Amino acid sequence: MRPEILASWQRSQSLGIDRERAALPIESDLDPDSRLIRAATPVLDHLYERFAGVPVTVALADSRANIVDRWGDPAGLRLMDAASLVPGANVDERFMGTSSVSMVLSTRAPFVVVGHEHFLHDLKELTCMAAPVRDPVGGTVRGAVNLSVPRELANPGMALVLQDATERIEERLLELSTAREIQLMRSFQRARERGGHAELELGSGELSRLGGPAPRLTSQERLILLERAVELISSTGETFAEVPLAGSRTALLRRRELHHGDAEGAAVEVSFEEARGTGLTGRTTATGPDGRRVPLLDRPAEAAEANARGATAEPQAAGPADAWLLLVGEPGVGRLAAEARGRLSLLNEAGVRLGTTLDMRRTAEELAEIAVPRFADLVVVDLMDCVLAGEEPPAGRLRPDVALRRVAARTGEESRDFAIAGADEPVGYPAGTPQARCLETGKPVTDSVMTAALAGHPADRVHPVDLLGEGVHSYLGAPLSARGSVLGLAGFYRRGRTRPYEQDDLTLAGELAARAAISVDNARRYRREHQASLTLQRSLLPRALPRLSAVDLASRYLPADARAGVGGDWFDAIPLSGMRVALVVGDVPGNGLQAAATMGRLRTAVRTLAGLDLLPEEVLAHLDDLVSRAPDDSADDQDPATGTTCLYVIYDPVSCRCTAARAGHPPPAVLKPGGRAELIDLPAGPPLGLGGIQPYESATVDLPADSLLTMYTDGLLKESRGYGDTEAHTGRLLDSLNQAGPALEDICDRVADTLPPGGPHDDVALLLARVHALPEDRVASWEFPSEPSAVARARELTRAQLAAWGMSELDFNTGLVVSELVTNAVRYGGQGPVGLRLLRDDSLICEVSDRSNTSPRIRRAATTEEGGRGLFLVAQFTKSWGARFMPQGKTVWAEQIPQPEQPASEPDEQALLAMFDDAG
Repeated sequence: MRPEILASWQRSQSLGIDRERAALPIESDLDPDSRLIRAATPVLDHLYERFAGVPVTVALADSRANIVDRWGDPAGLRLMDAASLVPGANVDERFMGTSSVSMVLSTRAPFVVVGHEHFLHDLKELTCMAAPVRDPVGGTVRGAVNLSVPRELANPGMALVLQDATERIEERLLELSTAREIQLMRSFQRARERGGHAELELGSGELSRLGGPAPRLTSQERLILLERAVELISSTGETFAEVPLAGSRTALLRRRELHHGDAEGAAVEVSFEEARGTGLTGRTTATGPDGRRVPLLDRPAEAAEANARGATAEPQAAGPADAWLLLVGEPGVGRLAAEARGRLSLLNEAGVRLGTTLDMRRTAEELAEIAVPRFADLVVVDLMDCVLAGEEPPAGRLRPDVALRRVAARTGEESRDFAIAGADEPVGYPAGTPQARCLETGKPVTDSVMTAALAGHPADRVHPVDLLGEGVHSYLGAPLSARGSVLGLAGFYRRGRTRPYEQDDLTLAGELAARAAISVDNARRYRREHQASLTLQRSLLPRALPRLSAVDLASRYLPADARAGVGGDWFDAIPLSGMRVALVVGDVPGNGLQAAATMGRLRTAVRTLAGLDLLPEEVLAHLDDLVSRAPDDSADDQDPATGTTCLYVIYDPVSCRCTAARAGHPPPAVLKPGGRAELIDLPAGPPLGLGGIQPYESATVDLPADSLLTMYTDGLLKESRGYGDTEAHTGRLLDSLNQAGPALEDICDRVADTLPPGGPHDDVALLLARVHALPEDRVASWEFPSEPSAVARARELTRAQLAAWGMSELDFNTGLVVSELVTNAVRYGGQGPVGLRLLRDDSLICEVSDRSNTSPRIRRAATTEEGGRGLFLVAQFTKSWGARFMPQGKTVWAEQIPQPEQPASEPDEQALLAMFDDAG
């Protein structure tokens, strides 16, 4: 779940909102002729008509989250009525919980809430997308437009159409503005268009004019020109100014009066000239009232007018004279108002640009990028080491000696070529410094700092403060505080003392730092949850694959990218009786801790079922039954494992056969010696939890020795958020197997290289198995008629085979085991023949088969009973034993570990008899 949604849910739950039916307050005193409604109605009428035939509803909410109007077909409006979403209803998070409108009004940005992310149950089948409507003059959010559509019909194009609609509403808000606002905007537009001029591009620093290039400004030059333009607009007497620039250039600023109706404004235009004799523009001058020579912007019309009044012109430079619009405003706007407008603009930009990723370092870099050069000449951001590690920060204020690490440092364009020291290195601030005071008090502080305020940085790198030049510089420190804890420190520096930080700057820096801190804390919490999920999942996966004679194994687990989070993919290799091995790969839907915990539960269940020696289709059927059961009889929620896919494979090295079944999982790939890789044709069963649709079926294929079996999850085939071209991805997988060498680890790397750049979009579990055959000279099998004489014959053949294998030290124990198992088969195994098979590997396995389906079990025999002791003896003299069932009959097996260095001594008869004495 996205951090914004999760935080909203937590707030909604703390408010105690009823998820079944929220109580929404209804405001009856709505203005039906408000400017927002008048601007939005024709636009939203057209928007609703565009979706004719699609069951959508459109709602318009004001800045207080009150629904002021709505659009939809009768059925959709009745549903809105049933959910109390009527005109006047307040859909704020305080009353409705998580919704698209509440998220838009809190984030001030477009937002989409999908299905289960809604807090109310009534909305979980909908996808709701909303976009803010902003005031085109002040930038404030005037309301929001919400578009709701059934989840299965939603597509990204609807959000783009909605965004276009809100932009059109904003244009109409401007058209419906007061006469004064209209006149001011016309002043701006006419001044911009007069003479083909274009405005200063603050983002790029370029003054672009149609038909010709313009000089480029540095960030510092842009700030100086804007400051002088503000002074000219707010001045009552000044009409021009000269600003010296780098490279022997001079900027000529001139104020032009603008009159439209009762609104009076001023436009400041700028032209440039170089040193005498090399100017970009010529200069026209006139004699002012005080006798000074006043430079005029050199345009043909103005030059003629000036000459008519007796003005004289200096020699023209080659080329046309250009002037560009720099700023438009009202004469009564003073410096404080202009600076306040600049601060508001900076905060608006921070609201859009901060926290675009769930990465703490990137958020710190975004804060520095926003502040330079509009607020500071240098910004450094330091975070606590524990925060970077995802740990919980200490509550309250920090000590001066707290461990900090610099994660971002940014200066103006003129210092970009220097290597800044301290990036990603520990930093510390001695007690008494302004930085230490900021951490101790938890409030913004302002002070002055000297160059090289921090000593001990590498000699070959420039400390950030050194880039400001020699002398004393203005400093402002703001703590990065979130949820009652200080996460770090943001330091803002201005070159020299000509523009010291003021009280309003403290407020602005505190707001910028607070917004950045919330984003950093969200990223920290996400990192902690992601690491916890990843740690849990890795702990639930096999720590090391078993070493088996039947197969050589290799595996990879590749977690998804940070956006998708940890999923529930797993793999396993489980030794079975008769030297067989079970290979498992599965994928739990979803991601995060829930998916990882569900994966651990299913993996444990699979291992338990595998220990029963069930067929693959029986294992999947039992898993499906487990997932299909509700947690309790009254619960309506389905098991989180519903929809899990699983592939279960059993390989027998004696017969060299592979039996497999799948539950909604991609089929495995096999590469036989001398052949080409191909997919095994398996019946496609439904995912777990949906098994009532059809039964699971298995298929058996022959696998020659040294065949390569590849099992994987669907993350290997996915592209972005969907599957994409599955056949193409499968083809790349098979090609990578065809080109693979003998080393399994290299094959894993080659298969991983088929993933898209940047990592998988879904978790990938990969399991490779190179199968081996048990040599014929290590297998001995016989079949006997079901009669008592078979017991002696079985012992005799077993003794001879052990002598041939050089395992005579197991003669006594094996003879005892064979006698007991064959006796039971003859006595209780039905009328069919009795089979005996010996398998020799690192251990000795004895298997006895009969036609009975009765499961053997150990019981304690009474003193006077003759039977009931056989399986007890088998358990005493073997490492393990068990039974597995076949389509017809069963096989009872027992495994012994040879120990030639410690020959087994003859057991004492009295000790054997004492085992069966009754207690007491």
